[in-house]
Amino acid sequence: MAPSSDNMSGVDSKNLVESPTTTRVPGPESPDAAALRPDTDSELVSRGLHVLEAKKVSWWSYLTTADFWIVLVAGQVLALCITATNTFSGLLGAAGTNIPAFQNIFNYILLLLIWWPICIWHMGIKAWFRIVWRDGWKYFILSFIDVQGNYFTVLAYGYTNILSAQLINFWAIVVVVLLSFFFLKVRYRPFQIIGILVACGGMGLLIASDYIKGGSGDAANKLKGDLFALLGATCYGLTNTFEEFLVSKRPVYEVLSFMALFGSCILAVQATIFDRHSIQEAEFNGQIASYIVGFTLCLSFFYSIVPVVLRLASAAFYNISLLTANFWGVIIGIHVFGLTIHFLYPIAFVLIIAGLITYFLAGSMLGDSKKPWLGDNQEGGVAGFGTAKLKAMNAARAEQGDVEAH
Repeated sequence: MAPSSDNMSGVDSKNLVESPTTTRVPGPESPDAAALRPDTDSELVSRGLHVLEAKKVSWWSYLTTADFWIVLVAGQVLALCITATNTFSGLLGAAGTNIPAFQNIFNYILLLLIWWPICIWHMGIKAWFRIVWRDGWKYFILSFIDVQGNYFTVLAYGYTNILSAQLINFWAIVVVVLLSFFFLKVRYRPFQIIGILVACGGMGLLIASDYIKGGSGDAANKLKGDLFALLGATCYGLTNTFEEFLVSKRPVYEVLSFMALFGSCILAVQATIFDRHSIQEAEFNGQIASYIVGFTLCLSFFYSIVPVVLRLASAAFYNISLLTANFWGVIIGIHVFGLTIHFLYPIAFVLIIAGLITYFLAGSMLGDSKKPWLGDNQEGGVAGFGTAKLKAMNAARAEQGDVEAH
């Protein structure tokens, strides 16, 4: 997520990434941050939330906001990124190169090169080491689960057919909804449940069309592949929910830098153990290198955009947004692999988009950016881009300016 380019008065340029409208204060990693942060922040957020939630709105009002269109477009950009990474993985497989852990490690290294310097610039090396000591275990768990999700999903496609893998991927949505409901105290509105079901129905049409065409492919060991796919989907659901929790409470640059650091270390070990023979047998040339570079760039961009969707919306919306990746994959397949399209594909795509729109009907002007686990006034969260806390602070200041102007 790139820093904002807005240059507002009284803003320290070093604080633009996570609090573009507030002056520089010690971050949450500083032991004195809570003492030095003004008590008026809580009152400001409370007043701003009241202003936003007291607005007279219609059931469709959130659909007219910039936030909705940002998160809708961002979700489709993420789906396209997933499609691109799958395409590059397919090209690598077609070239006889099967090194899942090794090809993923470059993504984490690139993320580390981008986000770690930003993290150090914001908090300083001493504060960074304090976070390693205090919260490093959380980021290690997040990174480990994320890495295993990627690894087992790649393994699954080597043993089962595409149809089975796609069906089992639905399990990630179930995991997210259950974890959010029981552990994060998220309560889904009727329209959100309907939206999820409609989007899943669209995905069902995609799978049905694959079955009708008979393009699911043969399975080398279907049971083994299905178990790998189920494990990968479970890891994805756990990762998405945990990451939503962390990016709501901590700066994005902190979360991504630690994910990259631990992910690189974990993948280095896995590649050494599991990919050693494949790496030795692989034939590396300019074409293979270009596929790995393309895969890495798309996946790193994907990881950098995910926190925006998780803050503005939720892990559930993020997962149903990715359902369109199968549609985009077919579009790519038509031009790259010479596939043919079934008439159900456009209908399925429309259904998934309709589900995404339905998800946000009859909600507040804050959408899903107000997280229940952060408290009534979002006091447990960070005032960063896309958060309800920052929106409330901006709304309160805008109202105060209007009052003073009158």
